[in-house]
Amino acid sequence: MLKNEIHLFLNTYFKAAECTFLEETEGSLTVKLTPELDKELMNRPFYWHYAEKTGMKGEPLSLTLITEQSKAPKELKGESVHFGTPRLQQIFQSAKQHTSFIRLYEQKTTDSRQALHPWLLVNMKVSYEANRKKDMFHSFGLNLINGVIQEDFMGQLSYKSLVSKIPDYSFTITPLIKPTSGVKRLQRFLTSQIENENHDWAVKARMKWNEDLTLLDDFYENEEKKPEAYFIEKAALEKQYSPRIYVDTINGGLIYLHPSSG
Repeated sequence: MLKNEIHLFLNTYFKAAECTFLEETEGSLTVKLTPELDKELMNRPFYWHYAEKTGMKGEPLSLTLITEQSKAPKELKGESVHFGTPRLQQIFQSAKQHTSFIRLYEQKTTDSRQALHPWLLVNMKVSYEANRKKDMFHSFGLNLINGVIQEDFMGQLSYKSLVSKIPDYSFTITPLIKPTSGVKRLQRFLTSQIENENHDWAVKARMKWNEDLTLLDDFYENEEKKPEAYFIEKAALEKQYSPRIYVDTINGGLIYLHPSSG
């Protein structure tokens, strides 16, 4: 996941959650959380329990996230986030629960009426698991008029001015492709990509699995009846080395863009 994609994702997430932006640079953002997000992200259960029991108005914390150190103010203190960090994984889970669907419009300075074309945005995480684990982020855009698919869609959106309300002098075009059908198209597109990838990692995991299984069998070869410990260890090896691929949809939405932006 690219740094600018992470930044745009966080920007969209906090806007959708109605947090107050206190400061934002190309490489960082500071927001005042809502009480709901404070409870979810900041791990202060005793504070909120006390506030609710005493009738005190709880004060949410501010959160500073640094998405690109070289573009953030040098004196800024905050959490560095990149793909794989616990904080970003936490926000991914929150986005799935609370801001799983967004609707944004491209804003351009114009005095004439402009048509906005609907794009389906879907952000997905692919996890490759065996004795090691790797996560990959995919952001796709599907034009709901002509069916064109754009990869790295979040990266492309990072260069556009997007707002939550339709701008003046703009109107939207009705989709010809239903969003539910669009999601299935993108899922098939990603599945095809995964099938065509190099899966040497899975082959190597199975080879290591067979090696360790051979050692296990050798260790218990003199046992006429295999003890329970053998089957427990054998199941543990399968769990450790068996190659698996999981596809997880993080969030998505409808993004209305000017035709020239597609």
